[in-house]
Amino acid sequence: MITLSVIIPAYNEENGIEEVVQRVLAIRPALNQMNAALEFIIVDDGSRDGTVALLSKCPDVRLIKHLKNRGYGAAIKTGFRHATGEYLAFLDADGTYPPEKLPEMLRVAINEKADLVVGSRMSGAKSEMPLTRRVGNFAYAMLLSLIGNVAVRDTASGMRILRKDTLERLYPLPDGLEFTPAMSTRAIHENLRVVEVPIPYAERVGRSKLSVVRDGFRFTNAIVWTALGYNPVRILGLTSLALFGIALAIGLYILALRLGGVTTLEAWQVYALFAATILTVVAMSLFLLGTMFNYLVALFHKHPMRQGLFGKPIFNPSLDHYFGWMGLASAGVGIFLSVVTLGLSLSGWEITRLWFYQLASAMFVIVGVQLGIAWIVMRVLEELAKREGEARRDLVETDAVDMNRSVEAIPGVETR
Repeated sequence: MITLSVIIPAYNEENGIEEVVQRVLAIRPALNQMNAALEFIIVDDGSRDGTVALLSKCPDVRLIKHLKNRGYGAAIKTGFRHATGEYLAFLDADGTYPPEKLPEMLRVAINEKADLVVGSRMSGAKSEMPLTRRVGNFAYAMLLSLIGNVAVRDTASGMRILRKDTLERLYPLPDGLEFTPAMSTRAIHENLRVVEVPIPYAERVGRSKLSVVRDGFRFTNAIVWTALGYNPVRILGLTSLALFGIALAIGLYILALRLGGVTTLEAWQVYALFAATILTVVAMSLFLLGTMFNYLVALFHKHPMRQGLFGKPIFNPSLDHYFGWMGLASAGVGIFLSVVTLGLSLSGWEITRLWFYQLASAMFVIVGVQLGIAWIVMRVLEELAKREGEARRDLVETDAVDMNRSVEAIPGVETR
């Protein structure tokens, strides 16, 4: 028989906690039919109302109390530490999530061999979620889908079931309300099997503790910074791609003007051209930074480098191996333009006719230097990443034969 440990974090929930407790206890028959037992843990996170007094009267609940308020995620992690079940579940104490769905979610976890089952409020089931929070959750899901290269519907659901042995791969997790989006982000980047199950969602009992703006920023921050620890170039590369797209659009606009016969730019057009140059350099800097970080992350975690920007290899070897000659080519173009403009300037051309080419020359040289530096750094990091494996091979692997031992092993042969 397996055990499902259900953890509920509670903070000043005297208005609705008793009903939630009864609803959780009512799932025992359904769990018994699955040959599963229920362990029910409530972690009071320093409540100042009557929550603890009410829970003390519940005989089938294991109550753990924080002496002071430590946060939503901290309370759940306390429950995880005290749980004995092979599967861990958690849900909120405010009546928004349906405990009746836990047996179904456990069945999915077992039958589909899922590491994490998320009760999704955004998958079509009846939901009383306010519009602002629905829009926010949709935005978080789109952000994580883009960053993780996996379709996600609900990143912040507070009702989940996970295998206890996955905690080692999911930790560390934050203590605050951003606990759930950070968990989803880690699960995806750790290549855990995540399954979403549609659940209905009700309006909470009592006043919500969630701040749309403050906690929305914390959720976004948790997703981005957690993902940066796994695949930096995915985030920084996509950002650089967007900046380069803006720069390219400006460049094409200026080119269209020139092809249309316009030879004198207005002040704002000159400003836009300078902005495009800066955006190009910044975009290249972010992309190279992300690529170098990917090597560092692979070195730290001791696993092969992730495939980066698009989630699967496009170049073989990877694009960064070409940065050396790309840098030389870019710097060469810049130097050529600078020499040409110098010659034209000495021959009498005015700066008004040459400034655009000088600007382009500076941009090509700077980008070339960036590419060259990045190539050197990444080759060093690549060698460091290989060092441990090559050292292990040199110490362990051998196809040599010790002839002395071979002779000694032959009966009737005497060695002197």
